[in-house]
Amino acid sequence: MNHDLVADGTRASGVPAQRQTPEGQTASVPAPKARWRPWMTVLVVLLFLGQMAVGMITAAREQSTTIDEPVYLGTAVTYVRDHRLAYNYEHPPLAKLIIATGMVFADVHVSKPYPQEQWALGHAMLYENGNDPQHVLFAARLPMIVLTLLFGLVVFAFARDLTGSSGGLLALALYAFSPDVLAYGSLAGVDLPTAGFLLTGLWLLWRARSRPYLNLPLSGIALGAAAATKMSALPALPIAALLVVLSVWHAGRLRVEGRPSVVRLLVTGVAAAAGVVAVAIVVVWVSYLIVDPRLRWSTPPGLAAISGVKAHVVDLLPFPRPFRDGMRFQFKLEDGDYSGYIFGKAYIGTRWYYVPGALLIKEPLGMLGLWLIGAAGLLISPRLRAAAAYLLLPTLLLTLIAMTGARNWGVRYTIFIPVILAVAAASVAAYRSRWLHVTAGLLAVFVAVSSVRAFPYYLPYSNEAFGGPSRTYTQLTDSNVDWGQDLARLGKKYPGRPIWLIYKGRGEPAGHNINARDPFGVPLDQVHGTIAISGRCIATPNSCLPVDGDRKAARRQFNELLATSLQIGNVGYSILLYQR
Repeated sequence: MNHDLVADGTRASGVPAQRQTPEGQTASVPAPKARWRPWMTVLVVLLFLGQMAVGMITAAREQSTTIDEPVYLGTAVTYVRDHRLAYNYEHPPLAKLIIATGMVFADVHVSKPYPQEQWALGHAMLYENGNDPQHVLFAARLPMIVLTLLFGLVVFAFARDLTGSSGGLLALALYAFSPDVLAYGSLAGVDLPTAGFLLTGLWLLWRARSRPYLNLPLSGIALGAAAATKMSALPALPIAALLVVLSVWHAGRLRVEGRPSVVRLLVTGVAAAAGVVAVAIVVVWVSYLIVDPRLRWSTPPGLAAISGVKAHVVDLLPFPRPFRDGMRFQFKLEDGDYSGYIFGKAYIGTRWYYVPGALLIKEPLGMLGLWLIGAAGLLISPRLRAAAAYLLLPTLLLTLIAMTGARNWGVRYTIFIPVILAVAAASVAAYRSRWLHVTAGLLAVFVAVSSVRAFPYYLPYSNEAFGGPSRTYTQLTDSNVDWGQDLARLGKKYPGRPIWLIYKGRGEPAGHNINARDPFGVPLDQVHGTIAISGRCIATPNSCLPVDGDRKAARRQFNELLATSLQIGNVGYSILLYQR
């Protein structure tokens, strides 16, 4: 069997397959009559995106605020009403501007003067000014849901460019049923849009191999949007610059007859790379100028200084001053030692295996298999090998950078992996091996079934090998499972009833009709009835103990409380319920 033949009858080089005529001449083999109609492809795309929309909208409506969202929402309001850059300067403005497009329809009330602290601002907006917190949250999340769906079209288009419609549908299926994409795409955050803009930039760089003048400027805009959303996208710019040179080199060899000048191609490629990076920088500047056209900014007095190479790099970057101060803030965060938790073990600091381990737990088993098969296909197939530089190389380098981070807090820091590798998995469709197609189809169905079974609790998802969503809290913590998102669901389950609550998050129990009592505030023998405990508190109890008082005594009381209580269920797999 010739594995270089793709499904549509073309060889790996893209040249139609040929046969020998009786006269010894070659002639093109007519392609078999297609049974699959274009309207069928459109229908499947709509079905995939439709189920994705249902999953994200349901999650967005039911989930209370996660830990980071109040800051983004409060900042978005000040962007629109006061054109201030003072809040949340550690992240660039673009994602919060997108969030603001939804919040303008929510009639949000925020009293002035604003609290000075950004977390207090978000809390006041959600719970202290007469707003309906769930209504405000859904309004803020809706633009992100729409953007996530649009990125699904980019996944399909990129994969279709590589392997045809069948590959495009396979890639879209992995994207649309990815629990991580569904989880973070339904939140008002910065992680998923950064990954989506990055993928869009890579797709346009790939298309620039044939049409550089159109696609290179657009890729600069997309890459700039990624950097204007989250500073962790900055390492993608030098990677993209190398890919620009590669695309220009390929386009030049196609356009010039004979042997083009190597020096000329390199000079043209470097100039084009500089232009793409310049466009990206301009996009970052524009995102700040939209908020404040006069760019009024004073470095916060509490911002700690950085030194050494990092300080020189930050000073030399051609970005707005608030962006560079935000980088200083992020670099100082990276100097800290933080708690981590994986495979049921807590630790302080970082573990090199955290990122691959968390992915092993959090990603559907069928998806992991298709990523491996797809990566191998990109490297083995002569026709697709060039695409490996645009898919596998950025994924590998950005993953290695993420593995060096000080905060082992969730796969959201590597959400670009399921987004980009969904496209890489499409290379399976480039082979005529029927057994491989059947295997890929079965794995994709396995992914879909696993995802649908988790509906709509995508945030605490883990695959079947690690016990599924109900057991994720025993393997991981933080945004992998318990990001404070189930307070509203708890309020609906026990509306107005007294609940002994140990909760880790930014939500306000009273704002969700929860009559919360503090089990640490009374002697243990008075704690009777229903007890609700955040899964993070089970995994890392010290993070949930009272800040004041005797913490050792509080820890002993917590341990005894668990030992003398009966677990009776959970809420959203992130809050565990006990009876005592």
